[in-house]
Amino acid sequence: MATKKVTVTIPEDLLDEIRADAAERGLSAYVAEALRFKRDRDRLLELVDWLQEEHGPITEDEHAAALVELDELDAEHERRRTAGKHNAGKQNAGEAA
Repeated sequence: MATKKVTVTIPEDLLDEIRADAAERGLSAYVAEALRFKRDRDRLLELVDWLQEEHGPITEDEHAAALVELDELDAEHERRRTAGKHNAGKQNAGEAA
């Protein structure tokens, strides 16, 4: 993928935090990922606005149901993440034997 070098100004305290978090991946990869995330979020917000224009705003019940579903998805992701770490440990232990 083609890349282009740019100059940006970032508050020093934020840059220090980002550098600590991005150590292994590198600052450029971290910033590119953050920008993609922000762009995708902006696009989703545009979609929500468009859908609400077309179909009207969501009701309180729909909003509550969506939050419940998100909580369930978060719980499932956490279960899978935890199971993945647990299984990886078993696999590594098996390989050592």
